[in-house]
Amino acid sequence: MTDPADDLIPSVFARDCASRGVMADVTGKWGGLALAALLDGAYRFNALRRRVDGVSEKMLAQTLQALERDGLVRREVQATIPPRVEYSLTPLGERVAAKLKELIELLESEIGPMQAAQEEYDRNVR
Repeated sequence: MTDPADDLIPSVFARDCASRGVMADVTGKWGGLALAALLDGAYRFNALRRRVDGVSEKMLAQTLQALERDGLVRREVQATIPPRVEYSLTPLGERVAAKLKELIELLESEIGPMQAAQEEYDRNVR
């Protein structure tokens, strides 16, 4: 017998859609930056923390756990003394990070007009 849930079409706009939680992990304050940084290659935790300037140890750990749970990040523990842990992207994580990198590049290239719009908005709101 077919499960009726199998017939549902995923929609991030639907309250109970599983994709909404993943979207929140990816687009949260630190998720997108961690994914984009990992697009450059594997990082150890502290190196990634330095790369994603401003993130606390706790927030980065929580972010990486969520992204690992979502199947976007791989955590590899290497049997060394002391143990060495590296984070990298899964194939799906690479696809998601590539899209985020496109967005980041667009935002960086258009920061001048956006700052001008912000300044004009702020002048008109006061």
